[in-house]
Amino acid sequence: MSTDLNLPTLRTGTESVPAADGPQTAKEFTSDQEVRWCPGCGDYAVLKAVQSFLPGLGLRRENIVFVSGIGCSSRFPYYLDTYGMHSIHGRAPSIATGIATAREDLSVWVVTGDGDALSIGGNHLIHALRRNVNMTILLFNNRIYGLTKGQYSPTSEVGKITKSTPVGSLDHPFNPVSLALGAEGSFVARTIDSDRKHLTGVLEAAAAHRGTSFVEIYQNCPIFNDGAFDAIKDNDTKEHAIIPLVHGEPITFGSRDATTGMGDKALVRSAGGGVEVAETGAVSPDQLLVHDAHNPDPSTAFAISRLTDAGYLNRSPIGIFRQVERPTYDDLARAQVSDARAKVEGSGPERLTQLLNAGDTWSVG
Repeated sequence: MSTDLNLPTLRTGTESVPAADGPQTAKEFTSDQEVRWCPGCGDYAVLKAVQSFLPGLGLRRENIVFVSGIGCSSRFPYYLDTYGMHSIHGRAPSIATGIATAREDLSVWVVTGDGDALSIGGNHLIHALRRNVNMTILLFNNRIYGLTKGQYSPTSEVGKITKSTPVGSLDHPFNPVSLALGAEGSFVARTIDSDRKHLTGVLEAAAAHRGTSFVEIYQNCPIFNDGAFDAIKDNDTKEHAIIPLVHGEPITFGSRDATTGMGDKALVRSAGGGVEVAETGAVSPDQLLVHDAHNPDPSTAFAISRLTDAGYLNRSPIGIFRQVERPTYDDLARAQVSDARAKVEGSGPERLTQLLNAGDTWSVG
């Protein structure tokens, strides 16, 4: 799977954050807290990737904040030597919105899980995406409730046998990428905990994006849902299961041709205007769908996301689905405040009096 994301430099999400005084190391971003996840948990791999990636941002540790909700993934802030908040179930995006709006000098991150973000936190997530707040959201998707010991989650497949669904889940699962695209997220991506290079590349692109960056991370839970991602991790099956998305390149997968590097399967437009899988050799080169992460219209990205197998993940697109520029909520809010201040003359108590009596006011008594 190619990790060259071929994305141009955009206005960065951290350009307003003070730079560090000098080079930093992963050790400086590692706290003294004992990491308390089950042996073999995919969270370890993501934590190491983030700790190794953060020094490359070149930001002061005191200007980085991680906000989490409730769940196994939400222990993340304890293990980073930055500012952090272990907050309320499902409400991390809302708390992060306040932080990002009030403090332009902070790089704001949200760490959440499929249960925390998509169940009780569903509305908070979609409105953060809709508003395009300047934050990076990492959604760890293990397709199960791990902290509460193995109940089915909003991403568990139909028929899933768990402690809360002993004869199989009846719920149709969420596709987190489709949900984010439907909420018009300006940066939407998917990666895998065990692919360090791809994970780091996606994190770099997400951090550089101005606006809400949403990254779904397939993350294995070895205790309550082990093997949920075997198809896209096993060396014998992953080239046929992973549909790699690289901006500006035809979308092909499967067995690779040694000369062209093209897979034996490709994405093409369907008769109904959507996207479908075809044999690469059975279509002309101009029929191959070329990935455009910067298309303002999210329709094609959404159609690609729908190819995700909701069952055993025998097929799943991986990479950056969408990266577009549009105004951010926090930038606009600060501009409104600045504009209001500029319209008020005077200073000190005199300015306060003008503010209190501006607009629709009245006297009582």
